[in-house]
Amino acid sequence: MSTPLSSDDVRSRVLRRWGLTVPEECDEPGGGLTRLETADGPVVLKELLDLDRRQILFQHRVALALAAAGLPVPEPIPAANGRTLVTTNGRRYALYRWIDGRHRNGLDLSLPACQELGGLLGRVHRELDRMTPPVQQALLIPTPRARDAIATADRLLAGLPHPRDDFDSLAERHLRERRELLHDLADHQPPEMEAVAVGYVHGDFHAGNLLFGRLGIVAILGWDRLKVAPFAAELVRAATSLFGHGDEHGMDLERVTAFVRGHAAVFELDAAQIQSAAHRLWWERLCDVSVFERRHLDQGPSAAAFVQWWTTELESTLDAFAAPYTSTRRDAQDDEILEVS
Repeated sequence: MSTPLSSDDVRSRVLRRWGLTVPEECDEPGGGLTRLETADGPVVLKELLDLDRRQILFQHRVALALAAAGLPVPEPIPAANGRTLVTTNGRRYALYRWIDGRHRNGLDLSLPACQELGGLLGRVHRELDRMTPPVQQALLIPTPRARDAIATADRLLAGLPHPRDDFDSLAERHLRERRELLHDLADHQPPEMEAVAVGYVHGDFHAGNLLFGRLGIVAILGWDRLKVAPFAAELVRAATSLFGHGDEHGMDLERVTAFVRGHAAVFELDAAQIQSAAHRLWWERLCDVSVFERRHLDQGPSAAAFVQWWTTELESTLDAFAAPYTSTRRDAQDDEILEVS
């Protein structure tokens, strides 16, 4: 049985691989992280969970290459033997410089800052596309089916207790409303195979993985979910997370458009791919009825209100995501008309 990281002897054994000793005090912010003060400044020791050696080393190579390209990506520090991955007592670790910064809500960013952030994600996509092996461009994407979601809603309805408390009554109302929506919108199900631009993406680009300094982003964190996926899907998911209220207020579509515009200036896709990705994400949220289970008591009503807003505003949402591309095309057409005349 392996010894936990908090054990001083294991920590000491790990840190010796980097030529470090255990300080008297260590800060453990959670998530397998231990912050340590050293003579060269603070560092963070990270225990790498749920990933195999090959995945970790690939992530390290990507991080080093992205940092070399000028992107704010934390670089793993090589141990004394030159390796960035250390295995001790059956557990895997990496060491990074501690980066000071703070998280910011995407809804607090100005429109120019939203555009700049979109450009940063575009640079990440451009560099990942350049440096990683080519991948198949037609991707089979698992798509939720309306009938399956309806069946799950029926199961949850049948499982509600009698008599019902306030939560059960609210869950029943939301489940019946969602069931009706799914029945009415069943023909909106997206296809399972699409020819889209696919490559390696960050996999978890949201406010919790972005550190801001005085002059902008100082670190993109959370590279554990690096994976192959459509670029447009990551763009849409990031925008929805960053600029969505998560309730009846929906999304800030001005900020969404600015974000996509910044991305388009660096890594061009097209309106059809982005609208398809936005439609697919809306459909996934529509089919997710698990939010009405009691274990999601704190988020079910807000999630239901957000999906209701998105369903009502589906066309305007799709237009907002595609606006940077459609407006550019209109401008080009106008220029052609002026040249002819």
